[in-house]
Amino acid sequence: MTSPTDGAGGRARPLRADAERTVRAILEAAERILSANPSATMEQIAEAAGVARTTVHRRFATRDALIVAMTRWATQQFHDAVTAARPDATPPAVALYQVTANVLRVKIAWGFAMNALRTDDPEVAHLHTDVLDRCDRLFRRARESGLLRPEVDLDWTRRVYYALIHESAQDDRGEDADVLATRIVDTLLRGFGASGGPSTR
Repeated sequence: MTSPTDGAGGRARPLRADAERTVRAILEAAERILSANPSATMEQIAEAAGVARTTVHRRFATRDALIVAMTRWATQQFHDAVTAARPDATPPAVALYQVTANVLRVKIAWGFAMNALRTDDPEVAHLHTDVLDRCDRLFRRARESGLLRPEVDLDWTRRVYYALIHESAQDDRGEDADVLATRIVDTLLRGFGASGGPSTR
């Protein structure tokens, strides 16, 4: 993790291990508290993190700076979740499921931060662009392998897939990410898969 106090645009210096633990505790507490109460104060976040209010203000000069740091942290976890599934190397069916499960875990755990993403943040934008490129390649591989029908509109299919993930992550029934991932992939492939139902043409 890098220090959130080095400005909005530049590369931050690495934190010491103890400082990194403190920042992580603050970010996780902020996610819990702001998810329950988006107008929560820095004092409430500090109390939930088990640190002094001055510690939070020393790491994050303003509430907005804290939220920016949360979105950057969540976006990095989102990027790492996709990368860990090895979508460019793993068989498409396996990669599609694993990407879905990994991303769901991040979106469920960091719902407030993911919903607060700022498209004008270069760091966030760079990570999101890389994720979108990886997903584009995965869906092309899925079509080439026969997992998706050859005539399927990949742009539309991806948009449906993203919507399924978003809606599943917003669901508050507390279902396991693996269960949700299986449902999403099954829904996607039954709708767009090569072995789907009869054509309506």
